[in-house]
Amino acid sequence: MPAPETTSRSVAVVTLGCTRNDVDSEELAGRLAAGGWTLVEDAADADVAVVNTCGFVEQAKKDSIDSLLEASSLKEHGRTQKVVAVGCLAERYGQTLADELPEADAVLGFDSYADMSTHLRTILDGGSVPSHVPSDRRRLLPLSPAVRQDAAAGVALPGHAAPRTRLGTGPWAPLKIASGCDRRCAFCAIPMFRGSFVSRRPTDVLDEARWLAGQGVRELFLVSENSTSYGKDLGDLALLDAMLPELAGIDGIERVRVSYLQPAEVRPGLLDAMVAVPEVMPWFDLSFQHAAAPLLRRMRRFGGTESFLGLVDDVRRRSPLAGIRSNVIVGFPGETEDDVDELAEFLTAARLDVVGVFGYSDEDGTEGETLAGKVDADAIAERVARITDLVEELTAQRAEDRIGETVRVLVEEVERDGVDASSRASVVGRSEHQGPDVDGTTRVVGVAAAVGETIVATVVGTEGIDLVAEAT
Repeated sequence: MPAPETTSRSVAVVTLGCTRNDVDSEELAGRLAAGGWTLVEDAADADVAVVNTCGFVEQAKKDSIDSLLEASSLKEHGRTQKVVAVGCLAERYGQTLADELPEADAVLGFDSYADMSTHLRTILDGGSVPSHVPSDRRRLLPLSPAVRQDAAAGVALPGHAAPRTRLGTGPWAPLKIASGCDRRCAFCAIPMFRGSFVSRRPTDVLDEARWLAGQGVRELFLVSENSTSYGKDLGDLALLDAMLPELAGIDGIERVRVSYLQPAEVRPGLLDAMVAVPEVMPWFDLSFQHAAAPLLRRMRRFGGTESFLGLVDDVRRRSPLAGIRSNVIVGFPGETEDDVDELAEFLTAARLDVVGVFGYSDEDGTEGETLAGKVDADAIAERVARITDLVEELTAQRAEDRIGETVRVLVEEVERDGVDASSRASVVGRSEHQGPDVDGTTRVVGVAAAVGETIVATVVGTEGIDLVAEAT
């Protein structure tokens, strides 16, 4: 790592996209802090703004470009001198993005992260750094997972390396357990720019978990592109099962949450391991994507209504109050009205707690882009509206079913209903079945507590998918 520069310069890391990107940003922040940079929260207060972009779907790309343009506008009337694009959009499009977005002073890929401090100094001093030239990152590692770990030492894997500097202060934090994906879903470009699946070694995961606990983190949110594949390149698919109690046993850690489980890869042993450890939250993030089996095959996915409902039953048999969330795509090429009807019937029967609904759009370089049977854009919009309306109704009902339940709420925010000393305090956080950011919250009324505390409460009402509770 380069030696720190004696003259301090400031940098803001702006993060878009998923929690995996949050980890990558904190790794970048750690590298920059070690290189002598002063980290600031607001891009307007920074000499350089580093925008960690998302390149997953069309809306995410647009949001990333808008953020780059917004940061670039600061150069006209603020302290900010340079804006640098990193992250998935930069990795995926590289030089093309640089050509189309001259407002960005550099577009750097994952391979640049290790030398980011030097690159930013060069850019800030008026020099230039060549824009990233994209390639299929799956070709950087052997096809066989069994021989992948040794080769991975020479490949940039964002979020796998120390040091890391926290950019937030909340009581939960994402912890990356793997990167990349070996699946070939026809709608998804992630493997091309994130590469093949690589597990982090358990010792590294546990070391970082201990560090996070020392930073005040109470909930570890395990993230990857596919957590059910963890350990396959280390020779043991049960490694996650064994690691969960070790993570839960770390002093200061009260909760462990596992994200992104592929339904076709979920093993009974993993379900048993998750419910056996009280600190592992009863929350199951199952990526169904659809329910009509023929359409799922066309998507290069497995399963269907019957097997998915069986998996939901397996989860609830082990953990009756578990939260189950998923995402679905409508409008994939070849989707029929009957397929949409089946999806609606599945969602009604499954009674999921949270469902994200996405309309299909072609992604560069994916198989879906080449398929016949494209669904008209207006039809996709109608199907998105139909399934979204259904999901909102079903998930609100599911929340109402929880009235009377006893929940444990990790406090993330303290609020009052007035400004005077007599105003009624309440806190907002998440119950065990609620994942971070998008899975709803629980507001506990009439109680005072600090962020990071856990409150036992009884659910007394709902606001959509959000719960209202009273301390017990």
